[in-house]
Amino acid sequence: MKKSENFKSLTVMGLGYIGLPTAAAFASRKLKVCGVDVNEHAVNTINQGEIHIVEPELDIVVHSTVTEGYLKASLTPESADAFIIAVPTPFKGNKQPDLAYIEAAASAIAPVLKKGDLVILESTSPVGATEHMAKGLQEFRPDLRIPVSNRSSGEFDIYISHCPERVLPGHVMRELVENDRVIGGMTPKCAEKAKELYELLVEGECLLTDVRTAEMAKLTENAFRDVNIAFANELSMIADRLEIDVWELISLANRHPRVNVLQPGCGVGGHCIAVDPWFIVSRTPELAKLTRAAREVNDSKPDWVLEKVGLEIARISQLNPIKDVKDITVACFGLAFKPDIDDLRESPALNIAVSLADRHPSKLLVVEPNISKLPRSLMQKAELVDIDSALENADIILLLVDHAEFKEQASRIKQFVRVVDTRGVL
Repeated sequence: MKKSENFKSLTVMGLGYIGLPTAAAFASRKLKVCGVDVNEHAVNTINQGEIHIVEPELDIVVHSTVTEGYLKASLTPESADAFIIAVPTPFKGNKQPDLAYIEAAASAIAPVLKKGDLVILESTSPVGATEHMAKGLQEFRPDLRIPVSNRSSGEFDIYISHCPERVLPGHVMRELVENDRVIGGMTPKCAEKAKELYELLVEGECLLTDVRTAEMAKLTENAFRDVNIAFANELSMIADRLEIDVWELISLANRHPRVNVLQPGCGVGGHCIAVDPWFIVSRTPELAKLTRAAREVNDSKPDWVLEKVGLEIARISQLNPIKDVKDITVACFGLAFKPDIDDLRESPALNIAVSLADRHPSKLLVVEPNISKLPRSLMQKAELVDIDSALENADIILLLVDHAEFKEQASRIKQFVRVVDTRGVL
């Protein structure tokens, strides 16, 4: 296990799906880690050695590091050798980035900063966000010399870097260690300082660059994924219009040695792929034409899915005129934005379920094995049930997420006449 003379303590701002695994992983390397969050329930849960989110292996690491005294959670930041900011970066209603959480985190740590400290922004951010954060820190602490522009030169009291997370939910604890990390420094010394910290944890290669390139690298990765998913989603709608099985079509096309079409779904969700391309568009709207088009295709897919469900409801009404529309029960299988996790952020499946609940007069059934209660947007509108209950009571199955539990029950689901399968499980 690598050790560092410069880093004995770390404060992590934000204890969500990235911040908590990051804090726990560094604590497992025997750093004294203070995790900070505004959610009092999350703080109390962590200090009991438990977790408030679903992520494989995280519970074991949190329990052991809290028990051993290396990890604790707090509502306020403490002085440390390094600070990692891992707070949300959503966008506003006009698709413009919202940096309020980053600004709040910067203002919270500013009073405890001291000469020689390292501040790293891990939150996926639009280009220029790290400089914006640094300028805020400089305003709060004019007594410290802080680099505030990309590729700064000179000597400074605080080291500023950007190191975007690039992990896959469900595999975070492994990928935090194994994946390469892109580290952008406001100065070369800032990048080297951040590399020294991450090398305590990361077994992959730490690749150094400037701040803006590091910010754009993460956005590029997710925009690339978004464009490819958009092609698959657009293809699924075209194939449906032409009465072609899109799953067979993609399977045949992928037999070409240089073709790898992705699988379509009900849209694109999660805090990264569904959000980050808009950060590129926000900075260069006249140039990001393909990036914008891909976002629009993926954002439109949930409406197409709702139309398919509407057609199935209409067919049932036509075949059985005695059955009123309000007596037709739809069961949504899955709310998470991807398989086998509990994360509902920017989930097209959740948005589809909410829209169905608002449009369809009958009570909606929801099957989501990774949550214990419905989100607020579905309370009083739907009922959370298990697979057996849904199969027994539903007239239409809407398969939105390919959870492992659903794949295991594929033979039973296939028996339904009315199934809208957006993930090709059947």
